[in-house]
Amino acid sequence: MSNDTFDVVVRGLRLESTGVMSIELAFPDGSFLPEWQAGAHLDIVLPSGLVRQYSLCSDPNDLRRYRLAVLRETEGRGGSEELHTQARLGTKLTARGPRNHFSVTEGAAHYLLVAGGIGITPILAMARQLKAEGKSTKLVYCGSSRQKMAFIDELHEIMGDSLALYPKDESGRADLLTEVKTAPSGTAVYACGPAGLLADLRTITQETLGDDAFHGELFAAASPSDAPGGDAAETPADTSFEIELRKSGCTLTVPPERSVLDVVLEVNPSYMSSCEEGFCGTCETKVLEGEVEHRDTILSEKERAKNDTMFICVSRSKCPKLVLDA
Repeated sequence: MSNDTFDVVVRGLRLESTGVMSIELAFPDGSFLPEWQAGAHLDIVLPSGLVRQYSLCSDPNDLRRYRLAVLRETEGRGGSEELHTQARLGTKLTARGPRNHFSVTEGAAHYLLVAGGIGITPILAMARQLKAEGKSTKLVYCGSSRQKMAFIDELHEIMGDSLALYPKDESGRADLLTEVKTAPSGTAVYACGPAGLLADLRTITQETLGDDAFHGELFAAASPSDAPGGDAAETPADTSFEIELRKSGCTLTVPPERSVLDVVLEVNPSYMSSCEEGFCGTCETKVLEGEVEHRDTILSEKERAKNDTMFICVSRSKCPKLVLDA
């Protein structure tokens, strides 16, 4: 993923369901956008300066446009409301990415895709990719009602009989236990949605298909037990440590009561960040030296073990000094 930003303009707006609007973005000159794979997100800098993250749900082979889907949340943090009320054809936005911590790995005998609500956005791109590749795939889509479930017609075209819809007001909650237990041996489960759905599905999948079969992505902050490999144990008291910002050419101290991001913003006020809770990924920073104490809900245990990246809004250091590519 590049840390560089680029300008795009709104080329299309469409109401996909009650409360969900899709937005098509393109370069002003119509040239090709950066390549991406299913599961990728885009950081969007809104006219107000807010930074928000949205999954790409268009066709990865069509680089003339990006498509996002935005759920209007009037009680949210302001980003979705701004886009729903102010985005117009021709509106200019700044983007960064695409970035991907939710990519599909090859080699599974079968893929079970599970989406809850607006979590359908990355799952839609995955479904399109897997079906185009001829992979054995089933998609389970959960929502409160059909009226609020976006892209149903498009999903029917892609998945055919391999699509299972669970509008709660019609059929109740999806029987995830049965869906997982009846999946073929060698199934990989990819899910996106609220924390409760992912926590239940992760437990069922690990007990039925094994620890490596589950892959999930949250669109909201989670408790420590929802983090990969997490539990509810108390976090040790924070201590101070140093960070060397290699690009900036300075070394700073991170005190116990402040985050790495807080300290970085003092020397680089334009450093991109958004959620400040370790779930959006905007502040991802490359680690050059040192050992990270990961506190995000994005990286898997395998990704954490690589120790080559961190989310500086929440994660800290296990050693006296970290060297960051910032």
